[in-house]
Amino acid sequence: MSDKNIPKDYDFNKEKDWEKRWEKDDIYKFLGDGTRPRYIIDTPPPYPTGSIHLGHVLNWVYIDMNARYRRLKGNDVLFTQGWDCHGLPTEVKVEETHNIKKNDVSRAKFREYCIELTTENIAKMKDQMKSLGFSQDWSREFITMTPEYMKRTQYSFLKMYEQGLIYQGIHPVNWCPRCETAIAFAEVEYSDNETFLNYVNFPPAKEDSYADIESSKASGKEADPSEEGVMIATTRPELMSACVAVVVHPDDERYAHLLDKYVEVPLSHQKVKIIADEEVDPEFGTGAVMVCTFGDKTDVSWVNKHNLEIIDAINEKGLLTSAAGRYEGMDLQTCKAQTIEDLDDEGYLLKQEKVEQNVGQCWRCKTPIEILVKKQWFVAVSKLVDQIKDAAEEMKWVPEHMKSRLLNWADSMEWDWCISRQRIFATPIPVWYCKDCGKVILPDEEDLPIDPTQDKPKKPCECGCEEFIAEEDVLDTWMDSSISPLSIAGWPNPGYEDNFPANIRPQGHDIIRTWAFYTTLRCLALTGKKPFDDIVINGMVFGEDGYKMSKSRGNVIAPDDVISQYGADPLRTWAANSVPGSDVAFDWKDIKHGYKFLRKFWNAFRFISMQIFDEEVSFEEVKDNLGPLDLWILSKLNNLNINVDKAFAEYNFAETITSIERFIWHDFCDEYIEAVKYRLYNDEISDESRKAAKYTLRCVIETSLKLLAPIVPFFTEEVYQYFGEGESIHTTSWPEVNEDLISADAEEKGAAAIELIDEIRRFKSSAKIPLNAALSEVSVYTNDSLKDIFEEFSDDIKGTLKIENLAIKTGKPEVHEKIVEVTPDMAQIGPKFKGDAGKIAGYLNTADIEEIASALESASELDIDGLVVSEDLLNIKKDIVGASGKKVDIIQSEELDVILEVMR
Repeated sequence: MSDKNIPKDYDFNKEKDWEKRWEKDDIYKFLGDGTRPRYIIDTPPPYPTGSIHLGHVLNWVYIDMNARYRRLKGNDVLFTQGWDCHGLPTEVKVEETHNIKKNDVSRAKFREYCIELTTENIAKMKDQMKSLGFSQDWSREFITMTPEYMKRTQYSFLKMYEQGLIYQGIHPVNWCPRCETAIAFAEVEYSDNETFLNYVNFPPAKEDSYADIESSKASGKEADPSEEGVMIATTRPELMSACVAVVVHPDDERYAHLLDKYVEVPLSHQKVKIIADEEVDPEFGTGAVMVCTFGDKTDVSWVNKHNLEIIDAINEKGLLTSAAGRYEGMDLQTCKAQTIEDLDDEGYLLKQEKVEQNVGQCWRCKTPIEILVKKQWFVAVSKLVDQIKDAAEEMKWVPEHMKSRLLNWADSMEWDWCISRQRIFATPIPVWYCKDCGKVILPDEEDLPIDPTQDKPKKPCECGCEEFIAEEDVLDTWMDSSISPLSIAGWPNPGYEDNFPANIRPQGHDIIRTWAFYTTLRCLALTGKKPFDDIVINGMVFGEDGYKMSKSRGNVIAPDDVISQYGADPLRTWAANSVPGSDVAFDWKDIKHGYKFLRKFWNAFRFISMQIFDEEVSFEEVKDNLGPLDLWILSKLNNLNINVDKAFAEYNFAETITSIERFIWHDFCDEYIEAVKYRLYNDEISDESRKAAKYTLRCVIETSLKLLAPIVPFFTEEVYQYFGEGESIHTTSWPEVNEDLISADAEEKGAAAIELIDEIRRFKSSAKIPLNAALSEVSVYTNDSLKDIFEEFSDDIKGTLKIENLAIKTGKPEVHEKIVEVTPDMAQIGPKFKGDAGKIAGYLNTADIEEIASALESASELDIDGLVVSEDLLNIKKDIVGASGKKVDIIQSEELDVILEVMR
């Protein structure tokens, strides 16, 4: 094949053609027939926002490189794609789009709107994924909002309910007032906030004992705000009406005499007891703490521990209830401001000071969460914590230290997982309640999926009642996604065990305590097995400004913007050149570098294409005729193969791309190709040598393409098509290592020869000598061992550098300086010799240079008719000459024990 058939420039716009070709040929289909070892990837199902961001790119490039590598290694790879559809963001977007609230239309209509939006978003993201070269088997795509997937989720609910791992109870839960739903602890994010610590006087109660909170309020015996009681420091004065006790440390002498006494809560006037608890920090605030239902998790602990009353002062919308008295109907921020003003006006507020606090907020809408007492559905996490930790220890974590995040989270679990949500667009909880006896009614497995608000039980309750109340709450979206490895495997259908556990779970470190934790919990509960063998963690993407990418900061780069300018492959090399677990900064320089690398490869391929395609040359034909530089590059190539193979297997992606780039760019393009040109175009070179060079060039290019294929699938496919009969590079096998060609000796010798070639190249460049210009004579002075090496590579050294005569010697060159020109320094001679200056200049212009040189070398001055001119008054030019007496250049190598004597 002639290089005329190969375009001058690589056109990344052809990526679209390959995208369509791969899809048409269905080359990524999982067979599952047992003819090859299975490799199962538990792929993250992203939320369908309609747009892929660079965090997705980073995660999916990791997944795709691994999938492509495993296929080349002979595995039957199951790389499917799922979509985690349910959740609040879609509901919020639907409300915005249709200018409605969720309850303004029927549940069915609202769900219909959500499905329409989600379907559109999935289609957009699917197209983006394909444009990035991701190699999913789209025939096994799963979507959590489909009946098929909801059936699995509901079936898992029934199985865990039967095991006693799911239960319904009235407990404090984290509640988002904006979303009007319960959320799990794992969905609570924390942010720093500055607020005021308010020091408030709780005066002594008028009586020492009360039956309950209500009777204490009804006593009508209000305390005097000015009477010194217990000073409380609180950041949440708006919860005064929900205060049910004051706690102090049992060893705090300041309050020992007040234990079991009562104080009155300012403004709301209920009387509460002072009790002791070792959880109180005597050093914070005043050492006395008001217990409110509920300000935080500690309040929950104290209420349960001391059997305290519960006052519901906040409703689902985050507004104050009638229990708050004068503040009923206010939102929390308004209530806080008004409460502080009232405390001050009525003489309770003693002082304020600024304080930093860590505020829990909803991970979706960032609204501060509240703790409300609600009837909810829970997973009994505590029953499985030890098994989860054991399973985590059995998994291979990359990087290893990420395992501690899951273990620490497991150890910190204080509450069970609240799985019910007060939303609409989610998998319905498959439960009804008997209208008469209240019994929980469950559907039969064969009836799943069901929507209890639309469907009815097929038989009456055991009590005979045929009327039922539908459960309107829905399941937490993590209940869908946490069975992803089971769904991918085909659970609960027979044979799912062939594809379960998964070989790998790739995911971000931000969802270790949610997706990784919940998946491990659920798979253990449903199968008794861990969900996957390996878990590979990717980091977050930061913008060029050093901050995590976010729309609010304006530092977001869209993948489509990168692809439109440089294609998908340079974006993939950026992602590949990162370390699992570490956050990654986006920099356009990295994209441009990847683009430049691919152009370098293309140009090299195009340059040598006329040589490697004009005749087929086998290894058997050339193995006895390979030159020393052939053996050098082939040894490095086979070692590169081993290194890249190992790096892919260990998910060390940065090592794969950097080692391949280094080899192709430096060793192959800059060194070997330049060194082999003379063997391709010089008629005096033997056919054996020429064929050996052609074989080596083709072997390096073809092998390198396969090593690169998992990283840059479009580019490697485009180049590889010039080699084969139309077969995709992605359906070939990983290149075999030729152990016979691996030689440390060949590499060491080759490195020395290459360094010598580079040394002479650098001389040519600095001397402004064209690299393709001939050198008359080069003498290499070195030690005995290097002399043998350079003699072995002498043909390559001469041919590469166009040296007419090359001499390789030991010792040092015999050189000396020779004066070749002497001119007067008129700036000094004029003032000193005045009228005689012309005489001196005339002599220097006419006298024999060797006579002048001899006089200067013997006396360091010239006597010109009685005028004594010292050499410091002259401009003297000297050349270095060799033993032959001809001018030479001397180069002292910094890397080698070598001195070069060059005659131009």
